[in-house]
Amino acid sequence: MEKTDLKALSDEALVHHELGLERDLVRALFAHRSNALNDSSRLGKLRKGIARARTEQRVRELAAGLSKDALRNRFRGTFVAGGSSVESAPTLGGLAEQLGLAADEG
Repeated sequence: MEKTDLKALSDEALVHHELGLERDLVRALFAHRSNALNDSSRLGKLRKGIARARTEQRVRELAAGLSKDALRNRFRGTFVAGGSSVESAPTLGGLAEQLGLAADEG
């Protein structure tokens, strides 16, 4: 997401965007460690996206005279996981299928 796009988001949407990126990063790290991540540059892109979102949050906090992480703490409870933009971590069934260990259906 571009810097100008982040500025257009509401405070709540910005925090939700950052939390979604963090969730995607965890999934990507798991996939990377299990050798299932096709594009390892995705890790750096996710980290940079998180940093951009956190920076924009801090700018808004300073402008409003709020303490650090005030926006994050305020809207964290309304975040609903799902709708991931990153390829999801592989399932055990998917890994077994890739390894040729899946049970034949007949």
